[in-house]
Amino acid sequence: MKNHIIIDFDSTFIKSESLDILAKTSNKCTKDSENKIADITKLGMNGKISFKNSLEKRIKLMNASIDDVKNTIKTIKNNISDSFIKNKKFIEENSENIYIISSGFIEIIHPIVREYGIKKKNIYANSFQFDLKGNINGYDKNNPLTKTKGKVKVLKKLKLDGLVHVIGDGYTDYEIKKEGYANFFYLYIENIKRESMIKKADFLLKSLDEFIEKIS
Repeated sequence: MKNHIIIDFDSTFIKSESLDILAKTSNKCTKDSENKIADITKLGMNGKISFKNSLEKRIKLMNASIDDVKNTIKTIKNNISDSFIKNKKFIEENSENIYIISSGFIEIIHPIVREYGIKKKNIYANSFQFDLKGNINGYDKNNPLTKTKGKVKVLKKLKLDGLVHVIGDGYTDYEIKKEGYANFFYLYIENIKRESMIKKADFLLKSLDEFIEKIS
């Protein structure tokens, strides 16, 4: 039976949260706003507030431009999870069956994961909207990933035939299994361990190596 591997981006493929990095990168984003964005991210990842609410609040606080996005990409390239770097060959060899499904933004995600052989057609993420000066002024609200249970909606539409493995660090990843669109949910703890999520996981993963061992 074919294995389909669903991988989250923030705090899984990379060591931290991309919107938090973007906030730190922007010179126009105040320290107070930066801290509030980080706090809202934590609430959302632990399932304490809806993702829709989390995203709206963070984008309103964000004061960033397309140049800040480019600089964020440069920073993230040096912050990819250690075991993902180590297992780059595995990712490349299985890239047709690997899907990046993230509540993050494709403008940041695609330049990172394409270096691991993952094509744009296998990336499902949000997208920024920019004004004429290149400043972020919103996001595509028609994207299902802007809404509560967005990842569930993406999996429902994909209709994957085979075993579906979800690797992620937060509640929105767990929801895919909870709603019946994945066989296994692996809580990824290489970078962060969310205590509230432990009992919801089928397996805890300290690294991508452990997942590769399980499916080999």
